Amino acid sequence: MSRIIILLCCFISVQKDEPVITWRESYKLTWNDFKGEANQNEKAVAITVSGISFEYYIKQNIFRAGSFETKVAACFFPEKSWFKPELVNDYILSHEQLHYDITELYVRKFRKQLNQLKVSKTIKNDLELLQKLMNEQLAVKQNEYDAETNNSINKEAQLLWEQKINIELKTLVSYKSE
Repeated sequence: MSRIIILLCCFISVQKDEPVITWRESYKLTWNDFKGEANQNEKAVAITVSGISFEYYIKQNIFRAGSFETKVAACFFPEKSWFKPELVNDYILSHEQLHYDITELYVRKFRKQLNQLKVSKTIKNDLELLQKLMNEQLAVKQNEYDAETNNSINKEAQLLWEQKINIELKTLVSYKSE
C-alpha cells in the first residue's frame, strides 16, 4: 500500500518582501524603526503596527493526520508604523514598545495552547480556530491597554500596565521568542 503525504500550511497575511522586525528580548524599538508616513489627520502621535505571524504544516497520509509543526512570531511592521517627530519622546516610545511586547505575550500564550493540541481529524480546523482566538484576544488586550492608559496620557496606568505585562511575559518565559 502506498502512502500519500500531504503538506498543508497557513500564513497570516504578510505581504511577500514586506519588511518586518521579529520580537527579540534583547531588542527594543527605536523611532528609526517607524518608517511609515505619519497621518497628520490622526489624533495619535505614533502608531505601532504589530501582529502574530503563524504558519503550520500538517503531515498526513490519506487516512489521517500524522503530525504537525508550527511557527509563531511577534512581528513589527516598520512600513506601517509611524510617528510625528515633533510630538514624540522616549516615554511615548516606551508606550509603543509595550504594544509590541503585548503582541509577544499573545505569541507565548498561542505557543502554550499549541503545545497542548493533539493530532486529530480536526487538527487543521483546531489550528485555524486557535489562531483566530489568539488574534481576537490580542486585539481586545491592545484596545484595553490604550483605553486604560488613555493612549499613554495616564502615566500611573502606563506604569501598572508595564509591570503587569512584564510579569505575564516572565510567567510564560518558556514560550518566549528566541
